[in-house]
Amino acid sequence: MAAQKAWNKSLAWLALACLVVPMFGSYFFDDMFSTVSHLFQNPASLQLGWDSKDLGDFIGDYSLLCICGGLIIGGILLDVFGVRIMGSVFVAMMVGGACLACFGLNGSLPKESAIAVGRIGRMMFGLGSEIAGVAVTRSIAKWFKDGPMSFAMGLQLAIARAGTGVALIAAPFIVGVPKDYYPIADTARPAMVGLMLLFAGLAVWALFVMLDKRFDDAHGISYTRGEVAEEDRFEFRDIFKLLGNPRFVIIGLLCVSFYCCVSSFKKFGTAVVIPRFGIEDAAAGTMVAMIPFFTIIFTPLFGVLVDRIGHATRWMILGSFAVLGGHLILAFAPQNVQFYGFAGIALLGLGYSLVPSAMWPSVPKIVNQKALGTAYSLIYWIQNLGLFFVPKFVGRIFAQNPGLEGVGKVEWLFVCLGIAAVALAAALARMSVKHNDLN
Repeated sequence: MAAQKAWNKSLAWLALACLVVPMFGSYFFDDMFSTVSHLFQNPASLQLGWDSKDLGDFIGDYSLLCICGGLIIGGILLDVFGVRIMGSVFVAMMVGGACLACFGLNGSLPKESAIAVGRIGRMMFGLGSEIAGVAVTRSIAKWFKDGPMSFAMGLQLAIARAGTGVALIAAPFIVGVPKDYYPIADTARPAMVGLMLLFAGLAVWALFVMLDKRFDDAHGISYTRGEVAEEDRFEFRDIFKLLGNPRFVIIGLLCVSFYCCVSSFKKFGTAVVIPRFGIEDAAAGTMVAMIPFFTIIFTPLFGVLVDRIGHATRWMILGSFAVLGGHLILAFAPQNVQFYGFAGIALLGLGYSLVPSAMWPSVPKIVNQKALGTAYSLIYWIQNLGLFFVPKFVGRIFAQNPGLEGVGKVEWLFVCLGIAAVALAAALARMSVKHNDLN
Protein backbone atom coordinates (compact mmCIF):
# COMPACT_ATOMS: atom_id res chain seq x y z
CA MET A 1 0.00 0.00 0.00
CA ALA A 2 2.80 2.40 0.93
CA ALA A 3 4.63 1.57 -2.30
CA GLN A 4 1.44 2.23 -4.30
CA LYS A 5 0.95 5.62 -2.61
CA ALA A 6 4.57 6.54 -3.35
CA TRP A 7 4.10 5.53 -6.98
CA ASN A 8 0.90 7.59 -7.28
CA LYS A 9 2.70 10.57 -5.74
CA SER A 10 5.53 10.22 -8.24
CA LEU A 11 3.03 10.10 -11.10
CA ALA A 12 1.41 13.29 -9.80
CA TRP A 13 4.71 15.17 -9.92
CA LEU A 14 5.46 13.73 -13.37
CA ALA A 15 2.04 14.94 -14.54
CA LEU A 16 2.79 18.39 -13.13
CA ALA A 17 6.10 18.42 -14.99
CA CYS A 18 4.23 17.70 -18.23
CA LEU A 19 1.70 20.45 -17.54
CA VAL A 20 4.24 23.23 -16.99
CA VAL A 21 6.05 22.86 -20.33
CA PRO A 22 3.23 24.12 -22.61
CA MET A 23 2.54 26.91 -20.11
CA PHE A 24 6.21 27.93 -20.13
CA GLY A 25 6.07 28.23 -23.92
CA SER A 26 2.77 30.12 -23.75
CA TYR A 27 4.12 32.69 -21.29
CA PHE A 28 7.26 33.18 -23.38
CA PHE A 29 5.29 33.76 -26.57
CA ASP A 30 2.85 36.09 -24.82
CA ASP A 31 5.62 38.38 -23.50
CA MET A 32 8.05 38.20 -26.42
CA PHE A 33 7.74 41.94 -27.19
CA SER A 34 7.37 43.29 -23.63
CA THR A 35 10.95 44.49 -23.15
CA VAL A 36 11.26 45.88 -26.66
CA SER A 37 7.94 47.73 -26.48
CA HIS A 38 9.75 51.09 -26.47
CA LEU A 39 11.00 50.40 -30.01
CA PHE A 40 7.43 50.70 -31.31
CA GLN A 41 7.36 54.35 -30.22
CA ASN A 42 9.65 54.98 -33.21
CA PRO A 43 8.09 52.91 -36.03
CA ALA A 44 10.46 54.48 -38.61
CA SER A 45 13.25 52.36 -37.09
CA LEU A 46 11.30 49.13 -37.66
CA GLN A 47 11.00 47.51 -41.06
CA LEU A 48 7.90 45.90 -39.54
CA GLY A 49 6.41 49.41 -39.43
CA TRP A 50 4.20 48.90 -36.36
CA ASP A 51 3.73 51.72 -33.82
CA SER A 52 2.62 51.61 -30.15
CA LYS A 53 -1.05 51.56 -31.16
CA ASP A 54 -0.47 48.55 -33.42
CA LEU A 55 1.42 46.79 -30.63
CA GLY A 56 -1.34 47.58 -28.14
CA ASP A 57 -3.96 46.15 -30.50
CA PHE A 58 -1.84 43.05 -31.11
CA ILE A 59 -1.37 42.51 -27.35
CA GLY A 60 -5.01 43.19 -26.47
CA ASP A 61 -6.34 40.87 -29.19
CA TYR A 62 -5.03 37.97 -27.11
CA SER A 63 -8.29 38.32 -25.17
CA LEU A 64 -10.79 39.08 -27.95
CA LEU A 65 -12.08 35.55 -28.58
CA CYS A 66 -11.95 34.92 -24.83
CA ILE A 67 -14.32 37.74 -23.95
CA CYS A 68 -16.61 37.00 -26.91
CA GLY A 69 -17.68 33.77 -25.25
CA GLY A 70 -14.78 31.48 -26.10
CA LEU A 71 -13.68 31.09 -22.49
CA ILE A 72 -17.16 30.29 -21.23
CA ILE A 73 -17.81 27.77 -24.00
CA GLY A 74 -14.37 26.25 -23.55
CA GLY A 75 -14.83 25.89 -19.80
CA ILE A 76 -18.20 24.19 -20.27
CA LEU A 77 -16.68 21.83 -22.85
CA LEU A 78 -13.93 20.97 -20.36
CA ASP A 79 -16.52 20.06 -17.75
CA VAL A 80 -18.60 18.05 -20.24
CA PHE A 81 -15.92 16.21 -22.24
CA GLY A 82 -12.95 16.33 -19.89
CA VAL A 83 -9.45 17.72 -19.92
CA ARG A 84 -7.88 15.17 -22.22
CA ILE A 85 -10.13 15.80 -25.21
CA MET A 86 -10.82 19.52 -24.94
CA GLY A 87 -7.45 20.35 -23.41
CA SER A 88 -5.77 18.78 -26.42
CA VAL A 89 -7.99 20.77 -28.78
CA PHE A 90 -7.08 24.07 -27.16
CA VAL A 91 -3.39 23.31 -26.76
CA ALA A 92 -3.37 22.62 -30.50
CA MET A 93 -5.25 25.92 -31.08
CA MET A 94 -2.61 27.74 -29.02
CA VAL A 95 0.18 26.36 -31.19
CA GLY A 96 -1.74 26.93 -34.42
CA GLY A 97 -2.48 30.54 -33.49
CA ALA A 98 1.19 31.11 -32.72
CA CYS A 99 2.08 29.74 -36.17
CA LEU A 100 -0.34 32.20 -37.78
CA ALA A 101 1.02 35.10 -35.72
CA CYS A 102 4.56 34.21 -36.81
CA PHE A 103 3.41 34.20 -40.43
CA GLY A 104 2.09 37.73 -39.94
CA LEU A 105 5.42 38.82 -38.46
CA ASN A 106 7.74 37.29 -41.04
CA GLY A 107 7.49 40.07 -43.64
CA SER A 108 5.94 38.08 -46.47
CA LEU A 109 2.75 40.17 -46.46
CA PRO A 110 2.04 43.91 -46.91
CA LYS A 111 1.89 45.82 -43.62
CA GLU A 112 -1.89 45.98 -43.22
CA SER A 113 -2.34 42.34 -44.18
CA ALA A 114 0.50 41.34 -41.87
CA ILE A 115 -1.13 43.17 -38.97
CA ALA A 116 -4.49 41.51 -39.68
CA VAL A 117 -2.99 38.01 -39.92
CA GLY A 118 -0.85 38.58 -36.85
CA ARG A 119 -3.86 39.76 -34.84
CA ILE A 120 -5.98 36.78 -35.93
CA GLY A 121 -3.18 34.45 -34.89
CA ARG A 122 -2.89 36.28 -31.59
CA MET A 123 -6.62 35.83 -30.97
CA MET A 124 -6.39 32.08 -31.60
CA PHE A 125 -3.26 31.81 -29.48
CA GLY A 126 -4.95 33.70 -26.65
CA LEU A 127 -8.07 31.56 -26.52
CA GLY A 128 -6.04 28.37 -26.79
CA SER A 129 -3.67 29.54 -24.04
CA GLU A 130 -6.45 30.55 -21.66
CA ILE A 131 -8.40 27.29 -22.00
CA ALA A 132 -5.15 25.34 -21.78
CA GLY A 133 -4.46 27.25 -18.56
CA VAL A 134 -7.91 26.29 -17.24
CA ALA A 135 -7.22 22.67 -18.16
CA VAL A 136 -3.86 22.78 -16.36
CA THR A 137 -5.33 24.38 -13.23
CA ARG A 138 -8.23 21.92 -13.15
CA SER A 139 -5.85 18.99 -13.67
CA ILE A 140 -3.67 20.09 -10.75
CA ALA A 141 -6.79 20.40 -8.58
CA LYS A 142 -7.65 16.79 -9.50
CA TRP A 143 -4.18 15.25 -9.17
CA PHE A 144 -3.39 17.08 -5.89
CA LYS A 145 -6.88 17.08 -4.36
CA ASP A 146 -5.64 15.38 -1.17
CA GLY A 147 -2.12 16.78 -1.32
CA PRO A 148 -0.21 20.07 -1.42
CA MET A 149 -2.53 21.74 -3.94
CA SER A 150 -1.47 25.34 -3.23
CA PHE A 151 2.19 24.40 -3.50
CA ALA A 152 1.61 22.50 -6.76
CA MET A 153 -0.35 25.40 -8.27
CA GLY A 154 2.28 27.84 -7.05
CA LEU A 155 5.07 25.75 -8.53
CA GLN A 156 3.25 25.53 -11.86
CA LEU A 157 2.77 29.30 -11.91
CA ALA A 158 6.40 29.87 -10.98
CA ILE A 159 7.77 27.69 -13.77
CA ALA A 160 5.30 29.07 -16.31
CA ARG A 161 6.27 32.60 -15.37
CA ALA A 162 9.88 31.66 -15.86
CA GLY A 163 8.87 31.67 -19.52
CA THR A 164 7.94 35.33 -19.11
CA GLY A 165 11.21 36.02 -17.31
CA VAL A 166 13.27 34.40 -20.02
CA ALA A 167 11.34 36.33 -22.68
CA LEU A 168 11.81 39.66 -20.88
CA ILE A 169 15.56 39.21 -20.47
CA ALA A 170 16.25 37.49 -23.80
CA ALA A 171 14.12 39.61 -26.16
CA PRO A 172 16.47 42.65 -26.30
CA PHE A 173 19.39 40.34 -27.09
CA ILE A 174 17.41 38.27 -29.60
CA VAL A 175 16.30 41.44 -31.40
CA GLY A 176 19.75 43.03 -31.02
CA VAL A 177 19.00 46.35 -29.30
CA PRO A 178 20.16 49.05 -29.39
CA LYS A 179 20.67 50.00 -33.03
CA ASP A 180 19.27 52.47 -35.51
CA TYR A 181 17.24 50.10 -37.71
CA TYR A 182 15.61 46.71 -37.14
CA PRO A 183 14.87 44.46 -40.12
CA ILE A 184 11.87 42.14 -39.96
CA ALA A 185 14.11 39.14 -39.34
CA ASP A 186 15.17 40.71 -36.05
CA THR A 187 11.70 41.54 -34.76
CA ALA A 188 10.31 38.14 -35.84
CA ARG A 189 13.06 36.15 -34.12
CA PRO A 190 11.52 36.15 -30.59
CA ALA A 191 8.28 34.78 -32.07
CA MET A 192 10.13 31.91 -33.74
CA VAL A 193 11.87 31.01 -30.49
CA GLY A 194 8.50 31.04 -28.72
CA LEU A 195 6.97 28.85 -31.42
CA MET A 196 9.65 26.19 -30.95
CA LEU A 197 8.93 26.15 -27.22
CA LEU A 198 5.22 25.72 -27.92
CA PHE A 199 5.86 22.74 -30.18
CA ALA A 200 7.87 21.18 -27.35
CA GLY A 201 4.93 21.81 -25.02
CA LEU A 202 2.53 20.15 -27.46
CA ALA A 203 4.71 17.03 -27.50
CA VAL A 204 4.85 16.85 -23.69
CA TRP A 205 1.10 17.42 -23.44
CA ALA A 206 0.63 14.12 -25.28
CA LEU A 207 2.50 12.37 -22.47
CA PHE A 208 0.24 14.03 -19.90
CA VAL A 209 -2.85 12.75 -21.76
CA MET A 210 -1.59 9.18 -21.34
CA LEU A 211 -0.86 9.75 -17.64
CA ASP A 212 -4.28 11.30 -17.06
CA LYS A 213 -6.01 8.37 -18.75
CA ARG A 214 -4.17 6.04 -16.39
CA PHE A 215 -5.21 8.18 -13.42
CA ASP A 216 -8.88 8.06 -14.40
CA ASP A 217 -8.78 4.32 -15.01
CA ALA A 218 -7.21 3.75 -11.59
CA HIS A 219 -9.81 5.92 -9.84
CA GLY A 220 -12.87 4.81 -11.83
CA ILE A 221 -13.43 8.25 -13.37
CA SER A 222 -15.34 8.44 -16.65
CA TYR A 223 -16.36 11.40 -18.81
CA THR A 224 -18.99 9.45 -20.72
CA ARG A 225 -22.21 11.31 -19.96
CA GLY A 226 -24.30 8.22 -19.43
CA GLU A 227 -21.89 6.80 -16.85
CA VAL A 228 -21.62 9.92 -14.66
CA ALA A 229 -23.72 10.04 -11.50
CA GLU A 230 -26.68 12.40 -11.70
CA GLU A 231 -25.36 14.65 -8.93
CA ASP A 232 -21.98 14.99 -10.69
CA ARG A 233 -23.28 16.01 -14.11
CA PHE A 234 -22.62 19.52 -15.26
CA GLU A 235 -25.78 21.58 -15.83
CA PHE A 236 -26.04 24.96 -17.54
CA ARG A 237 -27.76 26.33 -14.45
CA ASP A 238 -24.43 25.84 -12.67
CA ILE A 239 -23.27 29.00 -14.46
CA PHE A 240 -26.00 31.03 -12.79
CA LYS A 241 -25.18 29.42 -9.44
CA LEU A 242 -21.59 30.59 -9.84
CA LEU A 243 -22.63 34.12 -10.78
CA GLY A 244 -24.96 34.14 -7.78
CA ASN A 245 -22.06 33.36 -5.44
CA PRO A 246 -20.85 36.79 -4.20
CA ARG A 247 -17.42 35.52 -3.18
CA PHE A 248 -16.89 33.97 -6.60
CA VAL A 249 -17.81 37.27 -8.28
CA ILE A 250 -15.44 39.22 -6.01
CA ILE A 251 -12.58 36.82 -6.81
CA GLY A 252 -13.26 37.42 -10.51
CA LEU A 253 -13.22 41.20 -10.07
CA LEU A 254 -10.07 41.00 -7.92
CA CYS A 255 -8.48 38.90 -10.63
CA VAL A 256 -9.10 41.46 -13.38
CA SER A 257 -8.01 44.51 -11.37
CA PHE A 258 -4.93 42.77 -9.97
CA TYR A 259 -3.71 41.11 -13.16
CA CYS A 260 -4.15 44.31 -15.18
CA CYS A 261 -1.89 46.04 -12.66
CA VAL A 262 0.90 43.56 -13.38
CA SER A 263 0.35 41.73 -16.67
CA SER A 264 -0.66 44.81 -18.67
CA PHE A 265 2.19 46.77 -17.09
CA LYS A 266 4.72 44.13 -18.16
CA LYS A 267 3.69 44.47 -21.78
CA PHE A 268 4.86 48.11 -21.75
CA GLY A 269 7.34 47.89 -18.88
CA THR A 270 10.38 49.26 -20.69
CA ALA A 271 8.31 52.13 -22.11
CA VAL A 272 7.71 53.14 -18.48
CA VAL A 273 11.03 52.54 -16.72
CA ILE A 274 13.41 53.85 -19.39
CA PRO A 275 12.13 57.46 -19.39
CA ARG A 276 11.25 57.38 -15.67
CA PHE A 277 14.56 56.16 -14.31
CA GLY A 278 17.03 56.92 -17.11
CA ILE A 279 18.33 53.41 -17.74
CA GLU A 280 19.54 51.65 -20.88
CA ASP A 281 17.49 49.18 -22.92
CA ALA A 282 19.09 45.94 -21.71
CA ALA A 283 19.05 47.07 -18.07
CA ALA A 284 15.38 48.00 -18.43
CA GLY A 285 14.60 44.50 -19.67
CA THR A 286 16.37 43.01 -16.66
CA MET A 287 14.51 45.36 -14.31
CA VAL A 288 11.08 44.38 -15.68
CA ALA A 289 12.12 40.69 -15.65
CA MET A 290 12.36 40.91 -11.86
CA ILE A 291 8.57 40.52 -11.77
CA PRO A 292 8.39 36.93 -13.06
CA PHE A 293 11.65 35.89 -11.42
CA PHE A 294 10.37 37.03 -8.04
CA THR A 295 7.38 34.76 -8.62
CA ILE A 296 9.66 31.80 -9.37
CA ILE A 297 11.11 32.14 -5.88
CA PHE A 298 8.15 33.33 -3.86
CA THR A 299 5.02 31.79 -5.42
CA PRO A 300 5.84 28.19 -4.33
CA LEU A 301 6.96 29.52 -0.93
CA PHE A 302 3.73 31.42 -0.41
CA GLY A 303 1.82 28.38 -1.68
CA VAL A 304 3.36 26.28 1.10
CA LEU A 305 2.46 28.95 3.67
CA VAL A 306 -1.14 29.06 2.42
CA ASP A 307 -1.34 25.24 2.64
CA ARG A 308 0.02 25.21 6.21
CA ILE A 309 -1.23 28.48 7.72
CA GLY A 310 -4.38 29.27 5.73
CA HIS A 311 -5.75 32.83 5.95
CA ALA A 312 -5.91 33.06 2.14
CA THR A 313 -7.73 36.39 2.09
CA ARG A 314 -5.06 38.02 4.24
CA TRP A 315 -2.41 37.01 1.72
CA MET A 316 -4.55 38.49 -1.05
CA ILE A 317 -4.87 41.80 0.82
CA LEU A 318 -1.14 41.93 1.48
CA GLY A 319 -0.33 41.16 -2.16
CA SER A 320 -2.75 43.81 -3.42
CA PHE A 321 -1.15 46.40 -1.15
CA ALA A 322 2.28 45.40 -2.49
CA VAL A 323 1.18 45.98 -6.09
CA LEU A 324 -0.42 49.31 -5.22
CA GLY A 325 2.75 50.38 -3.42
CA GLY A 326 4.87 49.37 -6.40
CA HIS A 327 2.86 51.54 -8.79
CA LEU A 328 2.87 54.48 -6.37
CA ILE A 329 6.67 54.31 -6.37
CA LEU A 330 6.83 54.03 -10.16
CA ALA A 331 4.47 56.99 -10.49
CA PHE A 332 5.78 59.40 -7.86
CA ALA A 333 9.36 58.47 -6.89
CA PRO A 334 12.15 60.96 -7.77
CA GLN A 335 13.07 61.07 -11.46
CA ASN A 336 16.17 59.21 -12.78
CA VAL A 337 16.92 57.40 -9.50
CA GLN A 338 17.25 53.75 -10.50
CA PHE A 339 16.89 52.45 -6.94
CA TYR A 340 13.21 53.45 -6.90
CA GLY A 341 12.63 51.66 -10.18
CA PHE A 342 14.02 48.43 -8.77
CA ALA A 343 12.05 48.92 -5.52
CA GLY A 344 8.77 49.45 -7.37
CA ILE A 345 9.31 46.44 -9.63
CA ALA A 346 10.27 44.29 -6.62
CA LEU A 347 6.96 45.14 -4.93
CA LEU A 348 5.08 44.21 -8.12
CA GLY A 349 6.92 40.88 -8.12
CA LEU A 350 6.05 40.17 -4.49
CA GLY A 351 2.40 41.03 -5.05
CA TYR A 352 2.35 38.93 -8.22
CA SER A 353 3.47 36.00 -6.05
CA LEU A 354 1.20 36.57 -3.06
CA VAL A 355 -2.22 37.01 -4.62
CA PRO A 356 -2.26 34.09 -7.11
CA SER A 357 -0.77 31.64 -4.57
CA ALA A 358 -3.80 32.29 -2.36
CA MET A 359 -6.48 33.12 -4.93
CA TRP A 360 -6.41 30.16 -7.34
CA PRO A 361 -6.43 27.41 -4.66
CA SER A 362 -9.35 29.24 -2.98
CA VAL A 363 -11.69 28.61 -5.92
CA PRO A 364 -12.16 24.83 -5.31
CA LYS A 365 -13.11 25.67 -1.70
CA ILE A 366 -16.12 27.76 -2.72
CA VAL A 367 -17.14 26.00 -5.97
CA ASN A 368 -18.60 22.54 -6.63
CA GLN A 369 -16.03 20.22 -8.20
CA LYS A 370 -18.26 19.37 -11.19
CA ALA A 371 -18.31 23.05 -12.28
CA LEU A 372 -14.67 23.80 -11.53
CA GLY A 373 -13.64 24.12 -15.17
CA THR A 374 -16.48 26.54 -15.82
CA ALA A 375 -15.63 28.46 -12.64
CA TYR A 376 -12.02 29.01 -13.66
CA SER A 377 -13.14 29.90 -17.18
CA LEU A 378 -15.57 32.53 -15.89
CA ILE A 379 -12.81 34.07 -13.78
CA TYR A 380 -10.46 34.05 -16.76
CA TRP A 381 -13.23 35.62 -18.86
CA ILE A 382 -13.61 38.48 -16.40
CA GLN A 383 -9.82 38.82 -16.27
CA ASN A 384 -9.56 38.92 -20.04
CA LEU A 385 -12.03 41.81 -20.26
CA GLY A 386 -9.35 43.90 -18.60
CA LEU A 387 -6.47 42.32 -20.49
CA PHE A 388 -8.26 43.16 -23.76
CA PHE A 389 -9.03 46.81 -23.08
CA VAL A 390 -6.15 47.96 -20.87
CA PRO A 391 -3.24 47.22 -23.30
CA LYS A 392 -5.14 48.89 -26.14
CA PHE A 393 -5.76 51.91 -23.92
CA VAL A 394 -2.13 52.03 -22.80
CA GLY A 395 -0.88 51.70 -26.38
CA ARG A 396 -2.99 54.66 -27.43
CA ILE A 397 -1.79 56.74 -24.47
CA PHE A 398 1.83 56.18 -25.47
CA ALA A 399 1.08 56.80 -29.16
CA GLN A 400 -0.51 60.18 -28.34
CA ASN A 401 1.68 61.16 -25.36
CA PRO A 402 5.35 60.27 -25.87
CA GLY A 403 7.86 60.31 -23.03
CA LEU A 404 7.15 61.19 -19.41
CA GLU A 405 3.71 62.62 -20.10
CA GLY A 406 2.51 59.23 -21.32
CA VAL A 407 4.22 57.44 -18.44
CA GLY A 408 2.41 59.63 -15.92
CA LYS A 409 -1.02 58.97 -17.43
CA VAL A 410 -0.37 55.23 -17.69
CA GLU A 411 0.77 54.97 -14.08
CA TRP A 412 -2.32 56.82 -12.84
CA LEU A 413 -4.37 54.11 -14.54
CA PHE A 414 -2.42 51.36 -12.76
CA VAL A 415 -2.66 53.12 -9.39
CA CYS A 416 -6.46 53.25 -9.70
CA LEU A 417 -6.54 49.54 -10.55
CA GLY A 418 -4.34 48.82 -7.53
CA ILE A 419 -6.73 50.68 -5.23
CA ALA A 420 -9.60 48.61 -6.63
CA ALA A 421 -7.66 45.38 -5.97
CA VAL A 422 -7.07 46.30 -2.32
CA ALA A 423 -10.74 47.16 -1.82
CA LEU A 424 -11.92 43.90 -3.40
CA ALA A 425 -9.52 41.75 -1.39
CA ALA A 426 -10.73 43.42 1.81
CA ALA A 427 -14.36 42.85 0.79
CA LEU A 428 -13.64 39.16 0.15
CA ALA A 429 -12.07 38.86 3.60
CA ARG A 430 -15.09 40.42 5.29
CA MET A 431 -17.50 38.22 3.34
CA SER A 432 -15.56 35.03 4.15
CA VAL A 433 -15.62 35.49 7.93
CA LYS A 434 -18.83 33.50 8.49
CA HIS A 435 -17.72 30.68 6.16
CA ASN A 436 -14.37 30.20 7.95
CA ASP A 437 -12.79 28.58 4.87
CA LEU A 438 -10.67 31.36 3.32
CA ASN A 439 -9.86 33.32 6.49
